[in-house]
Amino acid sequence: MINRSIEYEFFLPIDVLPKGFVYPETYIKYIQSNFPNLEPWNFFYGHLKYRFNGLKERYPKRSVVPFARRQDNDDVACFEAKEPSKDPKVIIIHDWASEGWENRGEYNNFLEWVQLAKEEAEEWKDFWKNHDKKLQSVE
Repeated sequence: MINRSIEYEFFLPIDVLPKGFVYPETYIKYIQSNFPNLEPWNFFYGHLKYRFNGLKERYPKRSVVPFARRQDNDDVACFEAKEPSKDPKVIIIHDWASEGWENRGEYNNFLEWVQLAKEEAEEWKDFWKNHDKKLQSVE
């Protein structure tokens, strides 16, 4: 159950969700917690309904619920919503790609995706730390 004290921008309204889709408990708990910075991944905090409708229009054969985007490209992390599941797969869609070319990866569930996002966040930090050092050495 979604706690009323959390920000609803992290969730699509019930009347918009694909039939039978329920947010996994792991996602709800993660959003309710003081979740870590997973940059370059950012959880949707606005424009979620806009992105959901856009994905539905661009990829009509898919039934997905987006929850995060990667800031350095057009990748969007989405829950697979074709069939009801308490622990749905996570699909990475490269948004704006031609239909049939959009799938960038799949994960068994949200927590598996979080592990990937944490690894990518470490790589991101290392990249920018090294990038900043190179800039300082040039000055």
